[in-house]
Amino acid sequence: MKERNHTFDFLCGICIIRMICLHTITFCGHKGDDWWREVMAWSFFFMCFFFFKAGYFNKTVSGDTKTYVRDKTKRLLVPYVVWGTIGFIIYAIYLPFEIDRYHHPIEPMEWSHLWQTSSFWGNEPVWFLFSFWAAYVLVHFIKKIHVVKPISVIQTVVILVCPFLSYWMWTLDNPLPMSLSNVFMGVFFFNLGRTWHWMIDRMGRRTTLAVSAVLIVAFVVLNIVWHGQYVMSTNLFLGNPWAAFFNTMFILIGLSGFLIKLPLPRVPVVNYVGQHSMVYFVAHYPLLQFYRFTHISFGHSIYGHWDDFIVLLVFVFGFCTWMVPYVEKVPWLSGRFPKKSNLPT
Repeated sequence: MKERNHTFDFLCGICIIRMICLHTITFCGHKGDDWWREVMAWSFFFMCFFFFKAGYFNKTVSGDTKTYVRDKTKRLLVPYVVWGTIGFIIYAIYLPFEIDRYHHPIEPMEWSHLWQTSSFWGNEPVWFLFSFWAAYVLVHFIKKIHVVKPISVIQTVVILVCPFLSYWMWTLDNPLPMSLSNVFMGVFFFNLGRTWHWMIDRMGRRTTLAVSAVLIVAFVVLNIVWHGQYVMSTNLFLGNPWAAFFNTMFILIGLSGFLIKLPLPRVPVVNYVGQHSMVYFVAHYPLLQFYRFTHISFGHSIYGHWDDFIVLLVFVFGFCTWMVPYVEKVPWLSGRFPKKSNLPT
């Protein structure tokens, strides 16, 4: 049996840890601190990494459309709806206590939220599952373009146009419903991962390491002198848009290629989180809400409290780790539906 390469588990784990720390530090009121803004300025690319990773490993983007879409719907949209509903139930239960203390909801509850975003009140991060599903479906239809030949050229042009579409959507204040303006960028990074996998298979270890090292250095230098950030959740370009685009590309390709070819040893805690990233992703925000609203109902705000930040991290990571074996046994919670032999290959 081929030995498992731990690179993507490690990078997934780093991404999940960063995301949970971001949401926890936001709840505790320190998101705007200078040191944390610096962390975000050097790690903004991690949500894009999930699309990149999906493309790197995915081999089933063509075939029967009905079967393909049904499979992605079960694995992504079912957990999206279930965990979004769980988060909303927790939010709704505590809403009276929240209003009693602050005289209004902490998060504005507007009807436009229902069609403008793919987030749920009480579990906002699940937007990712909806955008992820939409990106998979769009990639599938791009691969089925059969208008003129050569097909690969047309498909490549369409994929290369996608980042410009996301940027255009941003200039128009992201008009697409369900926060889908980011999907075009997701499609690009998905195909970037597929292309990088194809290239790695044809380059030797030394060549891959050299190319990857150059790209990592380029990212470090350019991120200092030519800074830009892309925020996948809101399709937001900060700083120089071209810098955000190229620097994200450089670090995704460079970091993954360098660690793949080292190869990276298994880092116990981080790799475990990466291997079971779905559970940590869908469950952490409702747990954060539960902790925050429980304190609010007893007249205590966690805003501005570093002690609550530390306790929250222990609580969330500990509870999610305990939940892993139970959630992964339930397909509609984890998206781990059994694979069928008739799925497209």
